[in-house]
Amino acid sequence: MVSIGTGQGAMAKHKLDSLQGRDFVQKSFYPIYALLGLCFLLIVIGFAVALSKVATVSAELQQMRANRTKDPFNHDLKLFPCGPDNRQWEYFGGKCYYFSLQAIGWHEARSQCERKHSQLVVIDNLAEQNFLQMRTRNERFWIGLHDQRTEGDWKWLDGKNYLTGFKNWRQGEPNDYGQKEDCGQLWISGEWNDFSCTSPSFFVCEKSLPGKAASAGRRS
Repeated sequence: MVSIGTGQGAMAKHKLDSLQGRDFVQKSFYPIYALLGLCFLLIVIGFAVALSKVATVSAELQQMRANRTKDPFNHDLKLFPCGPDNRQWEYFGGKCYYFSLQAIGWHEARSQCERKHSQLVVIDNLAEQNFLQMRTRNERFWIGLHDQRTEGDWKWLDGKNYLTGFKNWRQGEPNDYGQKEDCGQLWISGEWNDFSCTSPSFFVCEKSLPGKAASAGRRS
């Protein structure tokens, strides 16, 4: 009887130890389950945020397409201030500039600018001078300045007053060397020089922004 009781007690103790061990193992997995649940929750939240951003970007793109459809002109001007068909023109200070790759005489340069609905550049101030000087250094470029009618009476093509306006001549210029230098150009240093109008030089064309030109046309 004692041996039987002892055996049953041992079995009960073994069973209890087994249950306690199983309960310990289960409890030890609780933090892992919690961590997995948290990770899943974060994934769901991240996915929801991503979907929200995609929806926002999609809505913005649709709005941009709608705006472009309503006013394609202004939309293109934001990307290309001088106009989408004038990507070879450079924008500065409210105007557009074309720097030629071909060296020709002053009169032909003037004609080419006019065919581009522009004129040889008229330099108004130091800021514009510095911009042009940076772009034309080490080459010679025609500008819209001449004294072909009366020697020494320099005129800008747009009628701007030469006498009271900005000037940036090289030292000793204009000198009408050989009595045949009647057209103005940007010298290789960026300073101004008078030169023979028939000699080849590169040239700079200038025009107003497309929107400004259209507004001026409507006012006139």
